[in-house]
Amino acid sequence: MKMPVALVWLLAFSILLIGGEGSNAICKESFKLDPRPHSVSILEFGAVGDGKTLNTLAFQNAIFYLKSFADKGGAQLYVPPGKWLTGSFNLTSHLTLFLEKGATILASPDPSHWDVVSPLPSYGRGVELPGKRYRSLINGDNLIDVIITGDNGTFDGQGAAWWEWLESGSLNYSRPHIIEFVSSKNILISNLTFLNAPSINIHPVYCSHVHIHKVLIETSVDSPYVLGVSPDSSDNVCLEDSTINVGHDAVSLKSGWDQYGINYGRPTTAVHIRNLSLKSPTGAGISFGSEMSGGISDVTVEHLNIHSSLVGIAFRTTRGRGGYIRNITISSVDLSSVDTAIFASGHIGSHPDDKFDRDALPVVTHITMRNITGEDIGLAGNITGIGGAPFTSICLADIHLQTRSDSWVCSNVSGFSDDVTPEPCSELMSSPSSCFGGGGNIYGGDAAAQSW
Repeated sequence: MKMPVALVWLLAFSILLIGGEGSNAICKESFKLDPRPHSVSILEFGAVGDGKTLNTLAFQNAIFYLKSFADKGGAQLYVPPGKWLTGSFNLTSHLTLFLEKGATILASPDPSHWDVVSPLPSYGRGVELPGKRYRSLINGDNLIDVIITGDNGTFDGQGAAWWEWLESGSLNYSRPHIIEFVSSKNILISNLTFLNAPSINIHPVYCSHVHIHKVLIETSVDSPYVLGVSPDSSDNVCLEDSTINVGHDAVSLKSGWDQYGINYGRPTTAVHIRNLSLKSPTGAGISFGSEMSGGISDVTVEHLNIHSSLVGIAFRTTRGRGGYIRNITISSVDLSSVDTAIFASGHIGSHPDDKFDRDALPVVTHITMRNITGEDIGLAGNITGIGGAPFTSICLADIHLQTRSDSWVCSNVSGFSDDVTPEPCSELMSSPSSCFGGGGNIYGGDAAAQSW
């Protein structure tokens, strides 16, 4: 007896959920917020919160002093109300940086106040220019147990000058971010506002156990290629309960660039993203890639509201990337006023140099999207794989979009759909076995499949 298609889909999706429980449980883990036994105010180091006095040295001296408490339970640096102008500075382990309500850490618009550092090894060069890059405003390198929080204090990147330099071609090095942690573990960022980032607002790279929640991230609509949160070659990441309105991608998962990312070999994996409101007028609410050469896998995304955006959900890659995007589950998404609801392309992205291997083809497979609604949608979906490396096991269910036009564009892709309107292209109308299980069998065994 044949099993009804809807029931096959339900069982198959349940199997996928069971297999993906690891990433789905990440945000359920508790993160300790024990008070630090020692606390000092930035005022004790001569800082002046008038928005004009440069306080870089005060922050550096405070952090240097607080290092002495690392083996005594750690310490807190308290930032009171005021506008605290500073260039880039580094944090230390076992530290809490607390921004009081009314406190704004204001990034200096003078490039000479920002350190210049080597490119990330998984990128091989600056993302925007060959060579080095500006260090981020707040940095952590090889740290453990760092909390950046507050009573809705603010980081203002004053990014307008950087945006103008990018668009005019007058940058000396690739733009800085507001917060970047490198090779660090047990990081919490919460209860903060981020404004006007020069580039990325929050960038954990080569990190483990990162929890970001209750943040508000905003830039102006015309901010060029400004990203909200970008987990990059990191694992066990939770991003939740936040609002992100930026010029480009609100959330963007990455893992290195062409041969540099392949050789570095660190994926972004075990990520849980939930309860977000996202807006991206020139980009995507959530994106995967295009820099994904170390791989992106085992990601659970749920309960998103994406509005007034160019793209809702985007998967980007290109020939020469290598790597993979696989085992991604996206559910319970509401879209409104979005030009393209679902976009996946194997023809997006530049290369760091001419040394990439054109035969390094990316793998995009086992992508599940379900329970998605949309109103005022331009195009339902545009899914375009690569000749010789098609996107496979693209699984759609319970998706209902009110579109302004017909509807789906597909090539070099295969998958399955059930209860999807507008009706997807024929490439996404194959059997459920193309989406789940090994060897074309959702149960992993021939007998079980044949018994129905």
